[in-house]
Amino acid sequence: MRKDLEERVTRAVENFMQGYGCCQSVVAAFADLYGLDETMAKRIAAGFGGGVGRMRMMCGAVSGIVMLVGLDCGQTEGSDRAGKSACYKVVQELLAKSKTDNGSLICAELLGLKGPVPPGQYVASERTAEYYKERPCAAKVESAARIFAQYLDEKISETKS
Repeated sequence: MRKDLEERVTRAVENFMQGYGCCQSVVAAFADLYGLDETMAKRIAAGFGGGVGRMRMMCGAVSGIVMLVGLDCGQTEGSDRAGKSACYKVVQELLAKSKTDNGSLICAELLGLKGPVPPGQYVASERTAEYYKERPCAAKVESAARIFAQYLDEKISETKS
């Protein structure tokens, strides 16, 4: 993989270790490629943390992949069914890769929880050494960023061919 893309994977993990959510960490590491500044990227992605608003549904890191694919190849005309279908194809391929690599796309399952967090439990977990030790989240952020970086790397290679 290209060095600049590998550096983005590292940046995603660093973002997470600084306290940003999984989705924020992944999206912010690539946002500038699409003309989106880091602050706005973090705001857009903020609600996807904790498996969407801490409900432990789809993993935030995986949500980051979806957001980045939309930035990369999402259609901009409502009537562009072919463009929409092409975007969905990429999303499905990258999420299938994530599921194969990580065993699930669901936050609760990745954390070993029995199901979604009940409504009203919205307080973010404190980021302590114990938090980072117990949670697989940094590895999931790295995985998601790497999957998207590999997608970009392949796309760039195909363009050069």
